[in-house]
Amino acid sequence: MDTRVAVIGVIVENPESVAVLNDILHSYSPYIIGRMGIPYKEKNISIISLAVDAPQEIISALSGKIGRLKGVSAKTAYSNIGA
Repeated sequence: MDTRVAVIGVIVENPESVAVLNDILHSYSPYIIGRMGIPYKEKNISIISLAVDAPQEIISALSGKIGRLKGVSAKTAYSNIGA
């Protein structure tokens, strides 16, 4: 199965969505290489960076599920490796 390396940038503006977000990330944990979260208290948001290695469909599904959460934005940047 061909995989791609990507970074998903996530901004959480609604703290009530964090529990569901963590559940989603846990279900995709086999594909997550690393995760970095930064709370930005001055703006009352959290910034999360996810490094993933997965098939294109899996990355799109993960990013889509995250982006559909209330008060959560997600954008994906793909590496050309594995393309």
